[in-house]
Amino acid sequence: MIVTISGRHMDVTEALKNYAESKVGKLSKYYDRIQEIEVIMDASKDGTRVEVIVNAEHNALFVAHHDSGDAYACIDGCVDKLERQLTDHKEKHRNRKHPSPQPGGPGHTATPRQRTSQ
Repeated sequence: MIVTISGRHMDVTEALKNYAESKVGKLSKYYDRIQEIEVIMDASKDGTRVEVIVNAEHNALFVAHHDSGDAYACIDGCVDKLERQLTDHKEKHRNRKHPSPQPGGPGHTATPRQRTSQ
């Protein structure tokens, strides 16, 4: 897994870079087919904006961005959003071949009908 960290209009300190790498490195436990993660930090007069782009196998792309005054809080917010996205994608991909039984469909057990005597 390749992790790229870059900054726009700001210098990314070594502590911030290590924090971002440790946080986004934990995303692989939610979806193991991640190939590349890109973290972009942008400083403006309004505050800091962090955008995290996760590239996974089969052309799957996950993007999260967070605006806040603190870069560390932005990284945490992006990681939380990506955890949800990756978990939902994994559940969808895992359950695609075996959908849950629907009423009236195969796999649904109907109650037996009562016989009426005539």
